[in-house]
Amino acid sequence: MPIKILALDDDPAILSLVKSALQSDDVEVQTATLPEEAWRIARKDNPDIILLDLVMPTANGMELLPQFIAWNPLIVVVLLTGEYHPEYAVEAIQKGASDYLTKPVEIDLLQKRIGKRIEEIRKHRRVLELEEEFARTGRLGDLVGLSRPMLNVYARLERIAPHYRSVLITGETGTGKELAARALHSLSPVSSGPFVVCNCAALVETLFESELFGHTAGAFTGAVKDRAGLFETGNGGTVFLDEIGELPLNVQSKLLRVLQRHEVQRVGSSTVRPVDVRVIAATNRNLKDEIAGKQFREDLYYRLAVVEIHLPRLTDRHEDLVLLQRHFLTEYSKRYNKRIRSITNRAQAVLMRHTWPGNVRELENVIGHACMMAAGDVIDVWDLPDEFQGQKHDSVQPAAVEAPLTMAEAEFRHALSVLAQAGGNKQEAAEILGISRNTLYRILKDANPEKQV
Repeated sequence: MPIKILALDDDPAILSLVKSALQSDDVEVQTATLPEEAWRIARKDNPDIILLDLVMPTANGMELLPQFIAWNPLIVVVLLTGEYHPEYAVEAIQKGASDYLTKPVEIDLLQKRIGKRIEEIRKHRRVLELEEEFARTGRLGDLVGLSRPMLNVYARLERIAPHYRSVLITGETGTGKELAARALHSLSPVSSGPFVVCNCAALVETLFESELFGHTAGAFTGAVKDRAGLFETGNGGTVFLDEIGELPLNVQSKLLRVLQRHEVQRVGSSTVRPVDVRVIAATNRNLKDEIAGKQFREDLYYRLAVVEIHLPRLTDRHEDLVLLQRHFLTEYSKRYNKRIRSITNRAQAVLMRHTWPGNVRELENVIGHACMMAAGDVIDVWDLPDEFQGQKHDSVQPAAVEAPLTMAEAEFRHALSVLAQAGGNKQEAAEILGISRNTLYRILKDANPEKQV
């Protein structure tokens, strides 16, 4: 949607200047010389920005300012005045103005100051879209969860996506590091470029350099033709180095050179080739411990970890279990061409008590196994893997007694459970709960979900 600007000033020359300076393909500018005309346009088109003259023969801009703010608290109001008074500027800001410009306004200054407000509005729109997506589906890309730790991860991914050159993602095995990397790539400016994955833990040590940087024919036994490495393959996109802690020290030094100079040299070649890639590295190790043990280069660590994102363990986001179960149940039901509706309370009690040392990946495997084994349209305890079979429904006991829940915590858990039952459909969940969508979003956003189930 275009950014809509409304300029109210009794001087047609000022209005003409504003329109010529700010109008573009994605910015619409409308003008008015009278307050009643401005109100008519505002109510009809709901502008994002209002440029408001402070002194007019028929109105006082300082009086109109709080009226516009009260009508739409999100509107950006910029005051224009023929004479600057510090006390007026302070009063205007206190009443909700976003900026204060003196006339005659220089075109460059006007474009710069209003351009800044336009960028803020666009960023805010994007944040609202993401928040709405999270609240509706509880996911970003293939990451699933509405817990506070996951919402924090989503926010960090969204904030750094436009800017990063290298990122380090940490977390235990099975927490979803590759999914986070793919989400980051999809939000980035190179999302249309390739996403190339290298599992460093799966490579033979003698092939690390060839795999990453490529080789020429005859460079070593078995190199029968020239081959591009992953960095060349990922040119214009993202290279994901999973389990970066497995890289040998000699390859680490060559990787550092690539990150610093943005060029690669194939094994057996004296030619350097420029590459433009974003690098996301991931590890389940503590790289600072590896540095202390002389197993990882400190300079490479700081080159990779310009931004570090840590993915929480499943036990640290236990309230996401219901959403994740529903997500995997839907996914594997489709994969196995079954119509599995739900999981029995008995089976859920067993799942809720499990400590999940394998994190989300373990949960996915359990639900996938259960979907395969289920004979009907409901998963029960006996459909779960063998290690869960010692907890049949007759022996299912409540988990250790926990402290009483606050009303906010109880409200949050119930809302989350209903949202999962509704398949992430926020409107449907709100109707089941008998509340508005805004109220549901407030519960999910404001409650304190950090206490584990």
